[in-house]
Amino acid sequence: MDADKDVVHVAVLPTPAMGHLIPMAELAKRLVSLHSISVTFITFAENPSIAQKAFLDDLPPTVTSLELPPVSLADLPPDATKLTRTSIATVRSLPALSAIISTLQKSTRLAAFIVDVFTTDALTVSKELGIPSFLFFPSNLLSLSVLLHLPELDSSTTCEYRDLPEPLQLPGCLPVPGTELLQPLQDRSNDAYKWMVHHGKQYRDADGILVNTFRDIEPETAKIMDDEKPPVYLIGPLIQSCSLDVESVNCSSWLDKQPRESVLYVCFGSGGILTCSQLQELACGLEMSGQRFLWVLRSPISDRESSAKYFNTTSIDDPFAFLPEGFLERTKKMGLVVPSWAPQKEVLAHGSTGGFLSHCGWNSTLESLLHGVPMIAWPLFAEQRMNALMLTEGMKVALRPVVATDGIYKREEIARVVMELMEGEQGKRVRELMEGEQGKRVRERVKELQECGTRALMENGESCMVITDLANKWRSTVTDKL
Repeated sequence: MDADKDVVHVAVLPTPAMGHLIPMAELAKRLVSLHSISVTFITFAENPSIAQKAFLDDLPPTVTSLELPPVSLADLPPDATKLTRTSIATVRSLPALSAIISTLQKSTRLAAFIVDVFTTDALTVSKELGIPSFLFFPSNLLSLSVLLHLPELDSSTTCEYRDLPEPLQLPGCLPVPGTELLQPLQDRSNDAYKWMVHHGKQYRDADGILVNTFRDIEPETAKIMDDEKPPVYLIGPLIQSCSLDVESVNCSSWLDKQPRESVLYVCFGSGGILTCSQLQELACGLEMSGQRFLWVLRSPISDRESSAKYFNTTSIDDPFAFLPEGFLERTKKMGLVVPSWAPQKEVLAHGSTGGFLSHCGWNSTLESLLHGVPMIAWPLFAEQRMNALMLTEGMKVALRPVVATDGIYKREEIARVVMELMEGEQGKRVRELMEGEQGKRVRERVKELQECGTRALMENGESCMVITDLANKWRSTVTDKL
C-alpha cells in the first residue's frame, strides 16, 4: 500500500484458477518490465491451492497481492459449480473490495482496474470510484463473441442449445454446433448458465476488453471486433514465461535421447483428468500406435465427470495403479509416464517433441502454437470443445479423434490419429502423410502461426504495440488528474 506515488498502478481481480492467473500474471510482468507500471493482484480467500500461492509468491516484487477477507458460501448447494461460487463470492466481497480499491486509489497512482470473466460484478466498484475498468478475457475471440451475444441468444431461444437445428453463426466466426458450445451453457436450468448470461451483460460495462489472442488466429473475427463496443484489445499470445521450480531432469534427459520430433506429449492441463474407462483406452491406444510418448498421468475419477480437479490439482491416489497390467514394462522403450506434472513449456520447446495430445485449454493451445507443435484435440470441459473446433476446422493445426457412441475415444481411433500426426520409428510418415494429407498440412500451418504469434509480441508487433498504447493511456489518465 506504500507504493511509490510516481509509479502508475493497476489492480486486477482474477478468477482463482491457474488458467486465469497465468496469462494475467504474464500481462503484469510485461507492464512491470517494459512500462514501469506496478500491479496488485486481489485474490479470494476461499481455498487457494498450493500451486496458486507458489505462483503468486514467485512474481516480481512490483507485482504484489492482497487477499480479500473470507465470505461465507455455506448456503450454496454442495454441487454448486466453481463458476457459481466465484461469482457469488465476488458479489459478497464488494464492500471489502471497495475498501481495498479506495485505499489503493489514495495511496498509489491507480490508473486501471482489471476484472476477470467471472468477477465482473466488481466493475461496479471501479465505476463508483471513477477508475477506468477493463475485462481480461483469457481465451479467444470466438468464445468472447459467444458470451457477448449470449444475453441476446438467451432471450431469443428457449430450447437447450444442443437442440438448435442449425449451428450458431456469429459475425466473422466459425459456425458452432450447439453441442460444442461452452460447458456452462449446456444446461439452462443450472445456476452456472444464469451467471454466464449475467456476466455476458456485464462485459458491455467495461471500458475495454483485453483478449489473450492475436489477429492471425482469427482474422475475420478480429476484423468484426475492431468495431466492437467496448473496444477489444488483442494482447496475446501471453504464455507462461517459465515453469514452476519443480524437478524436471527426468523429462529433459529422456527427451534428449529421442529422435527429433518423434515424441507425442500427452497432457490434459492443470485441472483436466480422465475417467477410469478413458484412461485405459488411452493407454492401450498409445501402445497400439507404436509411437514414442511422454504422458503426464493423473489419477482418474468416476466415469461421469472429467473436470473435478480444475480448481484442486492435488491427488492422493497412485496414478500408476490405474494403468493396464504390464503397460509400463511393455512400453518402457518407447514411452515415459510421469505422475501429476511436467515442465510443459520446456517439453514443448524440446526438439524431440513432435506432437501434443491436448485438452485444448487456451493456455496450452497458445504454448503449443508458439513452439510450432501440432496437436491432437481432446477437449474435456469449459470452452475446450469450441477451442477444438477452432483448432481443427478453423486454424487447421490439430487432428481430432472420432468419439464412439458411448462418449469414449476407443483405443483403435486413438492409435489411428496418433499415427496420422506423428512420424514412424524409421522417420517415415504413415501413408496418409506421405501423400500430403491432413497431418502434413497441420504441421505446415502450425509453423506459420508460430511465426505470426512470435512476431505479435516482438517490438513493433501488433500485440506489443497494443499493450504499449494501453500503458500510455493509463499513464496519461493519472497524469491528467494531477
